[in-house]
Amino acid sequence: MQHGPAVRRRKLGAELRALRTSAGLTSGEAARLAGWHQSKVSRIETGTSGVKPADVRLLLDVYGVTDRQLRELLLVLSGSGDEAGRHHWWHAYRGVLPPTYRDFISLESQASAMRTLETTVIPGLLQTPEYARAVTEAALEDASEERLDTLVEVRLARQDVLRASPPLELSAVLDEAVLRREVGGPGVMARQLERLVEAARLPQVRLQVLPFTAGAHIGVTGPFVIFSFSRTSDLDVVVLDHLTSSLHLERKEDLRAFSEAFNALSVHALSPEDSLDFIAGAAAGA
Repeated sequence: MQHGPAVRRRKLGAELRALRTSAGLTSGEAARLAGWHQSKVSRIETGTSGVKPADVRLLLDVYGVTDRQLRELLLVLSGSGDEAGRHHWWHAYRGVLPPTYRDFISLESQASAMRTLETTVIPGLLQTPEYARAVTEAALEDASEERLDTLVEVRLARQDVLRASPPLELSAVLDEAVLRREVGGPGVMARQLERLVEAARLPQVRLQVLPFTAGAHIGVTGPFVIFSFSRTSDLDVVVLDHLTSSLHLERKEDLRAFSEAFNALSVHALSPEDSLDFIAGAAAGA
């Protein structure tokens, strides 16, 4: 279990090593073609040192990788922008967002699917502006109005992944407490629940409610997010949020355990159809 940047270096290195192998090159041959010493290739592949985006581009050229989406994903893992060298939108908020949050956004922007268990608040990708502000105010009591405005702006910008082509596929299991906790007052909560009903009807969104009547369940240990990537499952990662940081789990056994946990929660939760009715009922009573 490590912090995001270390995990990303190792994942990037592992993927570059696999691409080198597919290209039929030894690390020494790759280094020679790149004009480097072999030790540099080894350090990159083991994730023991950071790697510049320019070096990633050079290796991808050496390995003959032309898949644009794969190249962009690997460049994001290196902390870069896109192939044209343009930074992604969250780079404009570097002075406001902590590195762990920027790391989360970069993964979210490139993932093909996201599975999440939420036990306290509505998922950020489905929050209304008013709800997002109320949650942010509660988490950052001393934040200025300007900073609150910026963080809400970022939260809303993140939601563009659901409107991308192709969109992020979001599967969320929501504990009933998420729907019952009155965040921002009755009016804010009523509009938020209406937004959830709208989101539940989107083809790329699957919402399930885990009612109180389900009793104790494997999710009582806390919320989590699983990011999946269509180009390579080796980049899949579990993210656990804490008050001051995020932890990333990348081992196959961790991914398997959390995937099985999510599947079990999905079985115990209401079906998407019944969940929609449940949310609509909660909205009517809000």
